[in-house]
Amino acid sequence: MPVATMRFGLNILNFGTGTDPSTLLGWARFAEERGFDFAMISDHVVVTPDVAEQYPAPFYDPFTTLGWLAGQTRRIELGTTVAIVPYRHPLLTARMAANIDRFSGGRFILGVGVSWPRQEYAALGVPFERRGAITDEYLEVITRAWTEDKVTFHGRFVSFTDVATGPLPVRRPPIWVGGASAPAMRRAARFGDAWHPLNQRLPWLRSEGLPALRRAADAAGRPVPAFAPRLPLRLTGTTLDDGSRLAGQGTLDQVRRDLDDLAELGATHILFDTYPGTPDELRPSGEDQRLLERLLPHLR
Repeated sequence: MPVATMRFGLNILNFGTGTDPSTLLGWARFAEERGFDFAMISDHVVVTPDVAEQYPAPFYDPFTTLGWLAGQTRRIELGTTVAIVPYRHPLLTARMAANIDRFSGGRFILGVGVSWPRQEYAALGVPFERRGAITDEYLEVITRAWTEDKVTFHGRFVSFTDVATGPLPVRRPPIWVGGASAPAMRRAARFGDAWHPLNQRLPWLRSEGLPALRRAADAAGRPVPAFAPRLPLRLTGTTLDDGSRLAGQGTLDQVRRDLDDLAELGATHILFDTYPGTPDELRPSGEDQRLLERLLPHLR
């Protein structure tokens, strides 16, 4: 697949000092004006100490923010990267996603994952050890609620009879499944329209990650999901070691080669994430957008 046929998006930073409605709207307008195809927002419900080490408060809710941005945008798709599925009742997630899809005219993507903060799970009263099983069951409920006017479901974690779930979405929102573990691969194969890994090296994707995804799809008897990675974008003045750097990091030439390689591996979407990774490295949104502008001429 040529690079020019891939779709490119940006991660809207919805957390940290300096983040407010004006910066969130600025990101969305930047995405539309510069020709990006989609924009996505990350998720945490409460900023516990383990979350704050990486994602400091204030942290804007992705569903509320995307519902607002749906009315402020006209073209780009909007999504979550990723919504932490066990944190919310699946009927609530299905309802919010369907509403945003309607508000946007069919432009919503539900990226999903299980995440890692034990303290946040404890604060929300969700058993951390069961997060994978909860996610699988909740995804089954969510996908049914998008296609059925009334749903009956009796599972291990939720049970209800003959509940109305409308309005249905304009389109069934694509589900992008994050994570690179074996359970995440199985989840992507079972529920995913796309696999949405983060912070991976190209050699691993080529020799381990994508082959594992294909095996999981074969075992599930389903088509192989699309490949839609999220890249931690970092442009350096000196060449980084190709064996140890993450895809999306290095000189401009290295990142350009990454895009060529990802296209060859079949990537349909690329999400660029400009967050450096720690709160003390946060930059003003204007600086992050200038970083993306350096890359723009090489995306078409």
